[in-house]
Amino acid sequence: MRILSIHLKNIKSHRDTELTFSAGINVLSGPNGVGKSTVFEAIGYALFGVDARDFVSNVDRFLSISTKKGEIAVTFCTDANETWRVTRTVGTPAKWLLAREQGGAFEVEEHARIEETEARIAELLGLDNGRPLAEQFKLVIGPFQNEFLGPFVIKQPTKRQEAFDEILGIDAWRKTYKSTSALLSAVQEKIKIIAVEIEAKETQIVVLPEREDELAKVKTDAEALRKAHASQTDALREVEKQLVELDGQEKGIAALQAEIQILANRITDGEGKIKDQKQRVGEAEKAGGILEQTRPGKEAFERAELRLKELVSKDKQRREVEKDVARLEYEAQRLTQTVGHELKEIEGEGLRLKEEEDALAKARSELQPDRKVVATAARLSELRNEVNRLRSEKGLLEGRRAALLEGQEKLGAGTCPFFKEPCQNIAGTRPKDVFTVRIAELDREMQALSEALGKLSVEVADAEAAEKQLAAMAVRSQELDKQATALAERRTRNEKRSATLQTLSAQQAEAAARAKARKDDLKAFAGLDHEIESATAERGQFQADRDAYHAHEKDALDLDNRRQTLEKMLRLLDELQKQLNGKKEELARFQETYKPDRHKDARDEKDRLVAQVASLGQQIENLEKDRQRLEDEIGKLKLLKDEIERKQTERNSFEQKEKLVKFLRNQVFKKVSAQLSERFREEISLRADRIYRTIAEADEELIWGENYQIVLRDMADGAIRERSDDQLSGGQTMSAVVALRLALLQTIGARIAFFDEPTSNLDASRRENLATAFRAIDVGREEVTEHWYDQLFLISHDVAFTEITDQMIQLGE
Repeated sequence: MRILSIHLKNIKSHRDTELTFSAGINVLSGPNGVGKSTVFEAIGYALFGVDARDFVSNVDRFLSISTKKGEIAVTFCTDANETWRVTRTVGTPAKWLLAREQGGAFEVEEHARIEETEARIAELLGLDNGRPLAEQFKLVIGPFQNEFLGPFVIKQPTKRQEAFDEILGIDAWRKTYKSTSALLSAVQEKIKIIAVEIEAKETQIVVLPEREDELAKVKTDAEALRKAHASQTDALREVEKQLVELDGQEKGIAALQAEIQILANRITDGEGKIKDQKQRVGEAEKAGGILEQTRPGKEAFERAELRLKELVSKDKQRREVEKDVARLEYEAQRLTQTVGHELKEIEGEGLRLKEEEDALAKARSELQPDRKVVATAARLSELRNEVNRLRSEKGLLEGRRAALLEGQEKLGAGTCPFFKEPCQNIAGTRPKDVFTVRIAELDREMQALSEALGKLSVEVADAEAAEKQLAAMAVRSQELDKQATALAERRTRNEKRSATLQTLSAQQAEAAARAKARKDDLKAFAGLDHEIESATAERGQFQADRDAYHAHEKDALDLDNRRQTLEKMLRLLDELQKQLNGKKEELARFQETYKPDRHKDARDEKDRLVAQVASLGQQIENLEKDRQRLEDEIGKLKLLKDEIERKQTERNSFEQKEKLVKFLRNQVFKKVSAQLSERFREEISLRADRIYRTIAEADEELIWGENYQIVLRDMADGAIRERSDDQLSGGQTMSAVVALRLALLQTIGARIAFFDEPTSNLDASRRENLATAFRAIDVGREEVTEHWYDQLFLISHDVAFTEITDQMIQLGE
């Protein structure tokens, strides 16, 4: 697997940068601040899924200044010789896309979630080992040198061990051992809690036998009371049957007495109503006589009222005619005034139009231009052309004069005015003046042209003034044309008003004729007021008879109905009297069979039995409550007993778990992490020792000791000497760190790695050795190690790397 290229757009200092990488070693070089480390960060972000906040405190700082969105595209080739491109954007919305090259174009592979994209990339890179890609990059493949060096300088052994366990991916065992300590404590605490709960519940179920005996006694007492309650209930039913019969007799007597009283009251009320009805019959008979007396007067009133209605209708018609007359007279008057006003306006407008047309004609006659002015303005173009021609000639003469003056000056200095070099023909002699006459001639010609231009300027000024005068007259003529058009429109409107005036005159004459005709219609209503007064007086004469007739008409017409009602009331009174006599006889029979003393004794016996039955029922209810309470308590106690058994089972289960956790912690988790650490350190120490010897060119053995401290072992004064981290120089420490990292990468199977300034803190000799070590790795020299990687990326200013790298990428040029 190897990275082919990267394209950065709006990422920190890279506005639009594309870099191509080769197989083997690629070195990024350039001054500080050109974005070398940004390239590594971009690869980690796009290809390995590292969060941008792991590189910068704020995501916006990962973007170029004044931009809102950036994009990184990394193209890589897999071991199966397939080309892929991964693209990841910075900003909102963030996208992470994986595309495969097909026929020269990249087709995006669809993934539902970002986790699917990460898993697919890990598979293609050969890093699907269960650890997140971002974690592998940050810890092993691409940490910056100061970050990778950090764990080596940690003083506390425990913290340094935790850091390297995480890098090697074996920290899970150690973390599990520590985390299970809390689990073991929780299990032990749970066992204690369950024991306390069992003890508390066992104290509560001690009373269970006592409650069961009490429940048996309550059930026996309740059964005896139920039998007594049933006996008293049967006796109560017999007494209630007797009471039902006696209550029926008592109620029957009371009902008959009430009915007799009701009938007596109805008979009394009926007698009073019959008396009132007889009085109403007499009033109806008297009203009939009054109707016969007032009938003629009422009929005369009705005839007079009918005639008065007809006269009132005619009066309404007269008022309508009067309204029409007033409306028509007003319309005729309005049209008369309108005709007079329009006639006056039309005549006035005609006079004004005549005056304005005369003034317009006079203005037109005064606007005719003078022929001399027209001729002067016509010469303006010709004069301007002539002025331009003379100015051009004068300019040529001025140029020739300037050239003659320059030639005269150079000739005086002995220089040829044509070849611009010392003149050999006049060397050592004074040159002849051949320019003065020609310059004087040019001056005379230029003077003549200046005078001619002066005269032409005067003529041009006169022509321009004449042209302005003609333009002003043209504008004035246009204004007069507009005024003439406006006058024509006004005359047309005035003529239309004259035509409309004739129509108004005809309408006025027609309105006057309609008003006169409508006045003649009023003659048909002469004498109407006298007729209305006569009819009103006649109606008042018979008003009293008409009122008396209507006042007694209802009573007289109701005479037959009142007589029939009286007869019906007499028949009902006779029937009520017969019913009253029958009810009295029935009451006498009931009173002979009813015994009040016997009824009272039955009631007393019922009250006594009801009290006894209620008392027994209450006792039974109380016992039932006690039974229910005891059963509930016994049920709860039995549940407690069952729960104690469950708790005991649960305690046994937790005790087994406690044993298992202790076994796993002490026999598995604690030992596995130490064994894995020892195996990794042995393997990495062997590889790192070979690399370190090549880098340092020293007969020293590099050992990665317990708790991951760096140890150098050599012979001093015939004895083995060991030096650890704090006893080593900066160069020795950096050489050991680089060697360990190379060995670590080889051990975990990473075939790509990034180194940021690996030669810092190294002297010149060690820098050259480190460069040689990288080249040895690349060509597969066995004295260092086998060829285990596809690509290495380095950031360095060291010239030693220019000789061993496969590609030197210079940034900032």
